[in-house]
Amino acid sequence: MSLVVPQILTTEVIVIGGGIIGLGIAWEAQRAGHAVTVIDPAPATGATFAAAGMLAPVSELHYQEDALLELTLASAGRWPAFVASLPAGLPTGFNTSPTLVLGGDPGDRQALSDLRDVQLRHGLNVSQLSIREARALEPMIGPQISCAYKVEQDHQVDPRAIAESLRAALLASARVSGSSVPSFIEQAATSLVHRDPNSTHSPVTGVLLADGREVHAREVIVANALGSPTLAGLPDGLNLPIRPVYGDILRLRVPENLRPLTTATIRGLVRGLPVYIVPREDGTVVIGATSREDHNAGVSAGGVYQLLRDAQVLLPAVAELELLECTARARPGTPDNAPLLGRVSGADGRDIPGLIIATGFFRHGVLLTPIAATIVRQLLGNITDLAWEAFRPDRFSPTLRPAHTADPSAGPTA
Repeated sequence: MSLVVPQILTTEVIVIGGGIIGLGIAWEAQRAGHAVTVIDPAPATGATFAAAGMLAPVSELHYQEDALLELTLASAGRWPAFVASLPAGLPTGFNTSPTLVLGGDPGDRQALSDLRDVQLRHGLNVSQLSIREARALEPMIGPQISCAYKVEQDHQVDPRAIAESLRAALLASARVSGSSVPSFIEQAATSLVHRDPNSTHSPVTGVLLADGREVHAREVIVANALGSPTLAGLPDGLNLPIRPVYGDILRLRVPENLRPLTTATIRGLVRGLPVYIVPREDGTVVIGATSREDHNAGVSAGGVYQLLRDAQVLLPAVAELELLECTARARPGTPDNAPLLGRVSGADGRDIPGLIIATGFFRHGVLLTPIAATIVRQLLGNITDLAWEAFRPDRFSPTLRPAHTADPSAGPTA
């Protein structure tokens, strides 16, 4: 009886996870000349599938998230070039129209005024509009709003469209280069493979697939969001504290007689609850999103009701739209709401070769795709930008302490 030896594939860079973060990283790495394989049983069907695609570093500023603001601003500035890097003709839904922020009642007006004070202290441009000025820009705005602001710097993209375009670009680029390495393997990665099977702090040399095959590579990027902490073979002592934060989101078709419902992304507070309405090029809008940690993966009836109710305060004509889709997905949250991004220190204080983590992007996954791709490309070239060391994935792992410490004033180091 002969033994069947599992097939071993070889590539240069493995990206575990085919959401928008993983696809963006893979595209940037491939453009840098690396042979890349993305491993995911169902690419772009998780949080990417549900995301509204707001590129909103200003509107989404939260108190005491100064370091994260620098990261989101840096990434927002890279989106035009990131879109331009894709082959011409591929859809992205990239739209640079400004965002309007509206308040529903006097309490919402005060909350948004307080937030604007914080935004201005950070040097961000938020223009206050009169109600008449807001309606001149978007005539469908409802009569109940209490305040309005315009944010020129906050834009949008269509995550489903750009994920499909990234996938198509990766496949086309591999064909042009004549690479024999598969661009995608639609399997689950179950474990990291180490040079020394007895030491998870030894260099990472590949991954084990669910079907028993191994894929070997010089570098492995773990970018599979909520699946990251359960991947076998992670370095001992590494804590990836990712939790699922569920959100309900709706898609609706705008009747011809109501188009355009809005040309700008509308964000608002209604009785203290956030809601947004994002227009798409195909005559639909996205309304979202709730935030709950109830471990219920299904769509919440209460969440759908809340979104439709509050969206109608901002744009009453929402009541006349056709409801196409109700979706719920989980976003990968972290204790400080910031991503886990970078290399991992071993017990000796030196980074473990062959391993990069890119997960925990929470509500900023789409926005942070270009900067995540840039940081990973630099790491693949042995460049560490110390400006972003505060987001290292081992920062919640007290037994893993890098030999160096981050100096925010320092520039990139080789």
